[in-house]
Amino acid sequence: MIKIIVLLLLCLFFLSDSGLVTGSLSSKHEKIGVFELKKGDLSLKVTNWGASVVSLILPDKNGKLGDVILGYDSIKDYTNDTTYFGATVGRVANRIGGAQFTLNGVHYKLVANEGNNTLHGGSRGFSDVLWKVESYQRDGENPSITFSYHSFDGEQGFPGDLQVSISYILSGKNHLAIVMKAKALNKATPVNLANHAYWNLGGQNSGNILDEVVQIFASKITPVDSKLIPTGKFASVRGTPYDFLKPKVVGSRINKLASTKGYDINYVLDSDKKFKLAAKVKDKKSGRVLELYTNAPGLQFYTGNYISNVKGKGGFVYQSHAGLCLESQAFPDSVNHPNFPSTIVTPEKPYKHFMLFKFSTN
Repeated sequence: MIKIIVLLLLCLFFLSDSGLVTGSLSSKHEKIGVFELKKGDLSLKVTNWGASVVSLILPDKNGKLGDVILGYDSIKDYTNDTTYFGATVGRVANRIGGAQFTLNGVHYKLVANEGNNTLHGGSRGFSDVLWKVESYQRDGENPSITFSYHSFDGEQGFPGDLQVSISYILSGKNHLAIVMKAKALNKATPVNLANHAYWNLGGQNSGNILDEVVQIFASKITPVDSKLIPTGKFASVRGTPYDFLKPKVVGSRINKLASTKGYDINYVLDSDKKFKLAAKVKDKKSGRVLELYTNAPGLQFYTGNYISNVKGKGGFVYQSHAGLCLESQAFPDSVNHPNFPSTIVTPEKPYKHFMLFKFSTN
């Protein structure tokens, strides 16, 4: 069934440019809104502020519905958010060391927003802009919504005009697909887009994710320095707290990661298939299971280490480890490591990133 759904989505989104608007766009007349997609027991809400996921409601093993994504009650809170709840992050997700890189002999200086480094696109990345609603179908066989954004040449220091689209699609039974596409209009530029949803399969107001069971299909990580910038090397996960090759309880070894207060590392996915299973998460109490398939080479696993006293939905106050992020993406700081898979997009070589989240109960 998964293969059929992937092939269907490939036909709809990957084998054509129908999901990508290439004209010059302006969000000047757009208003911030919340849009719902609904299919069966699955209900997704998104906002065009940061092309962000607001909520995802699905049943547990007893049929009880619950929201499994951290977030806010008020859309205004998303405009002031510093945790990237549910956001689309870019132009380049994750970190760029020294907030700089050289491309085709030209040195580019970016906006630094995490010490001397650039995180998630800079101080005003794609998570902090208003996207245009290109299409919206609330229900039906494959409910979907597509947002677009025109990133201008020099935005946060990045070269070239870039046209971006994000599509959210409900398909199959309790499946969510996210398709990210970008086209460089005039210059080569790095692109690495990611979805920054914080998942808690027990429910967004259920506490922390330390008892959830995670499996990550990666035998290597890209180790980092004290500022979380990759060294450019690869390291085996075997015999370390980073080993999730077999299902492990998140909290079972997290105390061994004192310097980062938890997991915040990029995994090098093992499979060389174009679309592969990257990770599984299970919440034993609710019985909910998440499986993530992607075409990206890496997966940033983050356990919400620095969340502190954040007032979320329904007045629930989130603390450290309230949710976990599964950010399929390219490797961090790829622009400064020639041995990493390239993130450079050109007018002739567009960007396409596909995620399929399959939900079930056990």
